[in-house]
Amino acid sequence: MMAAIPTADPAKLKIHLERIVGERNPRSSPTRLSKVEQYIEGEFKSFGLAVESDPFSYRGRSYRNIVARAGSRRSGPLIILGAHYDSVEGSPGADDNASGVAVLLEAARLLSRARLRNPILFCAFNLEELNMVGSTHLAEKLKAEGAKIGVMLSLEMVGYTDSGSGGQKYPAGLSWFYPDRGDFIGVVGNWRSATVLRRVAASMRQVKGLPVETLTVLGNGFLVPAVRLSDHSPFWDLGYPALLVTDTSFFRNPHYHRVSDTADTLDLGFMAKACEGIVTAVRNL
Repeated sequence: MMAAIPTADPAKLKIHLERIVGERNPRSSPTRLSKVEQYIEGEFKSFGLAVESDPFSYRGRSYRNIVARAGSRRSGPLIILGAHYDSVEGSPGADDNASGVAVLLEAARLLSRARLRNPILFCAFNLEELNMVGSTHLAEKLKAEGAKIGVMLSLEMVGYTDSGSGGQKYPAGLSWFYPDRGDFIGVVGNWRSATVLRRVAASMRQVKGLPVETLTVLGNGFLVPAVRLSDHSPFWDLGYPALLVTDTSFFRNPHYHRVSDTADTLDLGFMAKACEGIVTAVRNL
């Protein structure tokens, strides 16, 4: 018998967005970045998760990722669920990437109550906008430790929809194969991740009203550079299976990296369904 799909709470997602949205950049708004970092840490702790800092340095300054653990350390390969919490200068970063962090936190709340077969790391990454600095640090650290990773899932812009005809664009050559309405969640993997991509997409499609589209790219995605622009790519480069979960970013959202990337442009119902899809996938892995 299939387990019931857990229900994500749009009200909680809204609260997270209210606490996170606002420019969060190490150069122009370091105080705001630090406050959001502390908020994420406090939320993870409130779910009863084991929380730790993952410190790293960049250009002579100290930063950290926030990592929370659930499940037994000895029960199987790691499942990593991650999202970055920094933003570019001049943007409140609602879709990019407060949406991903809000879904990460709600997924952590729901999964903290579940009986898990695999250990899970919930990772809030810093300095993604400076070329995946935080996630590269963690991926390299896990590689050096000999960690076994079942899959890394990167939540990158998961809150914007455009159901109008022509609202969805694609990299060159792909528009023939996918819908022109931006009402789906995209899941992207490389060949090494193809098997887990099929499993994750099948689980996410169990959520009623959540269209899911998938793409598998050659190698580590260098032929389609846009698919590398998130925290999964350092894991690809180290040989780990990893997936990008996204509303497709600037192929759909006209507010990308702009001052207009505000919370009122996001679709909370869509975010809730995406969260339910991710939680279902993690439970089924």
